Amino acid sequence: MSMPSLPKNFGQAIDLSSLGKPPVSANPSAGYEVTAENLPKEILPVSNARVVFLICWSPRSAESMALLESMSTLAAQDLSASGEPAWILASVNVDAQPQVAAALQVQAVPTALAVIQEQLAPLFESNPPIDQIRLVIDKVLALAAERGVGSAPTGTEPAQAPVVPAEPEEIEAMEAMERGDFASAKDAFTRWSNRKPGEQLAKIGLAQTELLIRITGVDPQSAIDAANTEPSNITAQILAADIEISQGQNDVAFHRLISLIKVLPGEEKKVPREHLLALFSLVDPTDPSLIKARQALASALY
Repeated sequence: MSMPSLPKNFGQAIDLSSLGKPPVSANPSAGYEVTAENLPKEILPVSNARVVFLICWSPRSAESMALLESMSTLAAQDLSASGEPAWILASVNVDAQPQVAAALQVQAVPTALAVIQEQLAPLFESNPPIDQIRLVIDKVLALAAERGVGSAPTGTEPAQAPVVPAEPEEIEAMEAMERGDFASAKDAFTRWSNRKPGEQLAKIGLAQTELLIRITGVDPQSAIDAANTEPSNITAQILAADIEISQGQNDVAFHRLISLIKVLPGEEKKVPREHLLALFSLVDPTDPSLIKARQALASALY
């Protein structure tokens, strides 16, 4: 049988949502304190006007607290040409806000993210020296200014988008994908991800090829019909969701798995929840269905 066509946005990553007025809760070192309530209503909309640097931290981690102090120092230094703050510092206490940490897919503290036009970009998972943080901030601000968001701080030079040479495993994986050899592509992406654990493109490529392997040879309509007749069958629901994602029916796939999670008891929720999070990574972060699904998943779990 022929493979289902892949959605146009297949292969993009990570996520966030929509906003307007400045957030209300702030302290000098942590900036605006992000919660499940103010993230979609306040924090995200602000990123349409100014870059938001979002730090995920824990009071149990001295390293993450030190990063907050460095970011606070740099925020106080950075002013736009009009004298306004050039960017917004926000923070998530992952201990106090586990729902937000889960939605952001935080795996370690500290984690630094940038939010530009409601899109999330991972920066680093460490506490680099402050001069290195300065370089990252300046580059992000300059690139955002080119997209019409905020402006670079006074005295910074416009940054050029970096030219990143293709990794050998990436080239190998792409060639395998073109041949339809998804097993070899998976192997290449796996080796790339193992060599560079923080490489997001490797993770996305691996997730894509795993999906393609799962649905190869499956009749889409038969899989979906089988799932519709067995709403509590975890295996059937997961396969149907895979088919729907591959066809670009993101909202249908998300609703399917969230509905399953709602009715399953305790530990049985784990498998469809983890699968749903994996599918999230394959959808354009600006897709409204993704934002809605993250909120629905949080409601289903808590």
